Amino acid sequence: MTESNMPADLTTVLCDVSEGVALVTLNRPEVHNAFNELMQDELRKVWRWLREDDDVRSVVLTGAGEKAFCTGIDRSDIPVDTEYDPFTYEDPGRKIGPKSQELWKPVIAAVNGMACAGGFYLLGECDVIIAAEHATFFDPHVTYTMTAAFEPILLMNRMAFGDLVRMSLAGVHERMSARTARETGLVSEVVAAEELLEASQDLARRIAASPAISVQATLRTLWAARSLSSDQALALGNVFLQLGTSARALREGQETFTQRQPGEWKLR
Repeated sequence: MTESNMPADLTTVLCDVSEGVALVTLNRPEVHNAFNELMQDELRKVWRWLREDDDVRSVVLTGAGEKAFCTGIDRSDIPVDTEYDPFTYEDPGRKIGPKSQELWKPVIAAVNGMACAGGFYLLGECDVIIAAEHATFFDPHVTYTMTAAFEPILLMNRMAFGDLVRMSLAGVHERMSARTARETGLVSEVVAAEELLEASQDLARRIAASPAISVQATLRTLWAARSLSSDQALALGNVFLQLGTSARALREGQETFTQRQPGEWKLR
């Protein structure tokens, strides 16, 4: 990666790049990859760094170890005597999510264990979620006298509403399996634990093989359309189309088409 842009002395987040794919690993396995203030700051730096590095065309996000993807905020960082001011509260999700940092390169989450609470900040801003068979999903907020607010909002368009309500209200008393998460639309694919990283990186490499500007413009279109009506999204279609399509791009695409060798495809 570009040395001049590389965040210095990362400890809670690891990053490695190969074949146009960045592997970002949450690196606090001793606390199930819960994020403290340092990890929040380092994630923000990493997303911004990846946003500017042209060598990176797609990203895989996972957690260190086999027990957890991310279990949310480190509770030792929560000031229990503090009253939340709704006008000044700074939500940590604004730091740790890739979309919050304007990263429009595709991010694939490889969920390698528990994913809960503030971990949904990350999953809510990933583009594709692949889970290991042993992965579980739950939201413990209400059990510990906290309101589940930002996390279910981020998941609202990703899974069936009834399942989201159930997970948000059941607290620690019920966990959603990877299979159920696939059925409800949260997860795109479920694989064996030993196949998780390879499956996620394989998809990331397939995405990275396409022109970066076309991929990013398409992704930006899809995310914008999620929060617009169909008529509004279609009205902006020409704008999004021009973001990733030029006369040069069309010529290159035609050359690729006439060669009829786009590479091997995978059936899933």
